[in-house]
Amino acid sequence: MRRSPRAHGHGHRTAAALTLLCALTATTQSPALAAPDPGPTTLEGVRARLDTLYHQAEVATEKYDAADEKARAQQKKVDSLNGRARRAGRREASMKQLLGAAARAQYRGGGLPAEVQFALSPHPEHALDDAALTQQAQQATQQRLKALDAARKDLRERTDEATAELKDLRASRRAMDRNRDTIEKRIDAARALEARLRKKERQRLAALEKRAADKSQAQWVGTGVLDQAGTKGSAAGRKAIAYAMEQLGKPYVWGAEGPDSFDCSGLTSQAWLHAGVVIPRTSEEQWARLPHVPVARMRPGDLVIYFSDASHVALYIGDGKIVSAPRPGRFVYVSPAGSMEILGVVRPDA
Repeated sequence: MRRSPRAHGHGHRTAAALTLLCALTATTQSPALAAPDPGPTTLEGVRARLDTLYHQAEVATEKYDAADEKARAQQKKVDSLNGRARRAGRREASMKQLLGAAARAQYRGGGLPAEVQFALSPHPEHALDDAALTQQAQQATQQRLKALDAARKDLRERTDEATAELKDLRASRRAMDRNRDTIEKRIDAARALEARLRKKERQRLAALEKRAADKSQAQWVGTGVLDQAGTKGSAAGRKAIAYAMEQLGKPYVWGAEGPDSFDCSGLTSQAWLHAGVVIPRTSEEQWARLPHVPVARMRPGDLVIYFSDASHVALYIGDGKIVSAPRPGRFVYVSPAGSMEILGVVRPDA
């Protein structure tokens, strides 16, 4: 049967959009991130490619956040050491002034030996005691001065080492910036592809994404994992959920911690901060440092960590659902907890 001109045009535009993806992903490909491939030729392939691009973007986001957090913590350490070194220097200078004043006073007194002072003193019974005390005070002052000098030098060495480490961390953060630029180009490529698809194709793409998420959720729930899950979180957990729910509709942005935008761990760390609990900034550190609980025992307020590299995190709100800042181009929203590969669950207030 002969294809109508309109149908032919539709097919041509869809094929052109798919071809665009191949070209865009090829031009923004980073050897360190993935090897070149011919690109997808179906909408299912487009969906898989988008998932890959956005996952790589989130991995890069979390690594950038971690590098930034380490650099900021190191800066505080350097500032603290500099402050301690300055205080040690001031104490040393003050001690030197006191020692100098004592020496000048002794000089004005003639600097006489103790036995001569004894002979000339109107109160000879106290002269030797005074001389001994003076000598002890001078010796103690000298010892204290040596200790202060050693402490100041030690602090200066530690400050220099910390400053060198800070320099390395800043270099690492700059490298993350460059990696972020590469990832953002790939995100732009993904968005360009989505923009070129016809409305009907975008609807089909969204349907494919929902179908895949629903399938994963059904399989996850079907294991009975929610049968023993808690339905009521702690008071702090409820506060964290309330904060996160207030952010619905706000955009995902690289490294953002609010109040107008968030990345995934920016949302979870801020939610728990507003509940009065300080937790690590990144999903990797949240997974590494917070107490783990069995997935079947999770309760509202817990954090669900996703993927084998712990690159994504969401806040569990109960009934098999999460609230999260999902990925670039999306907004804070509620979604099925089992729609992605779950690594595990952590409890900030365990």
